[in-house]
Amino acid sequence: MSDPKAASPKVTPGRKFRLSVEDGRVQDLENSSSALSGAQERVGFATPKARLIEEAQCAIRADLSTYPRALAAFEALHNDPEALAHWDMANYVTMRKLGYNDHGRVHAFITGAASMALTELLLEGGVKPDLLESGVGDADDVFLTVILGTMLHDIGNQVHRVSHEQHGMVLALPIIDRIMTPLYPDPFKRTKVRSFILSCINCHDLNPAPLTIEGGITAVADGTDITKGRGRKAFSLGSVDIHSISALAVDEVVIAPGRNKPVLIDVTMNNSGGIFQVEEVLAPKVIRSPLRPFVELRASTRPSGDEQILSRVRLEGDSFVMDLESGEQVAVEVKDSQKKAQEAVVQNLGISSESR
Repeated sequence: MSDPKAASPKVTPGRKFRLSVEDGRVQDLENSSSALSGAQERVGFATPKARLIEEAQCAIRADLSTYPRALAAFEALHNDPEALAHWDMANYVTMRKLGYNDHGRVHAFITGAASMALTELLLEGGVKPDLLESGVGDADDVFLTVILGTMLHDIGNQVHRVSHEQHGMVLALPIIDRIMTPLYPDPFKRTKVRSFILSCINCHDLNPAPLTIEGGITAVADGTDITKGRGRKAFSLGSVDIHSISALAVDEVVIAPGRNKPVLIDVTMNNSGGIFQVEEVLAPKVIRSPLRPFVELRASTRPSGDEQILSRVRLEGDSFVMDLESGEQVAVEVKDSQKKAQEAVVQNLGISSESR
């Protein structure tokens, strides 16, 4: 077990940054006059995504600067030839064979940066991740778990989209062991921490839903990567469907401190069609993860966009409350299609809720 004193998060207040790309130009607003004040952290993701890898790496390194084990793990991972090959092949299968959005190294780095922002804001907000709650590790172990789990979460797609979560755990295991062995000489603790990483990979797509805070961070970070930079790639390859088209309507996703909860995820759309991404991809990962009590989610359209149907959407419980241009408010339950499919399978198998 870890020293209780070492379990206290070493969160350093005052860090603030924003990742954004406008007109194809990377902007680092950390020192600009528009940067957030106080101990606030803000991370934005916009198009084109490929230009954000370098900024994502800088953001990750900054977040991990006071967590030596986690930083060492990240440095080992992003240079690992096996991991690089996994990301490329996962992207080949998902984009070229299935016509899906990016699932390769760009997605890995962007979601990695998002997961670090989420982790830091949750710790600042007094949320105790399961590694701390269980006494297995300290904040350094939490960051290490989240960065490895999040950046490796999609590599199983290279085998097949079906069961890619389980394939991903198998493929990630030798990489995780190679990185962790010199950082954790004690195999007892190493094995315990590793279990949290594998859980992050296994649960990132809600199949099954995550049980730990760390797993919830990976799932929600994955759900934040819905901007048009990701959708444009699939669209340009001929995948013209609601997923790629609606992704083109999402300009930016920002992770920042919330007013009433530790985390605010703020989605900016140029068109109301982007609400599909929010409802189908992001919202279920907030609702069906342990992060649900700690995350505010809202989406709004730019006034300069196309003709607007709605101006703002916010998540309240299991429903979206929509502010229409007419001034009306409409509450609509989030359609969690994956959860309904899983419930249908259980029902067809004749498994009662009591037996589970």
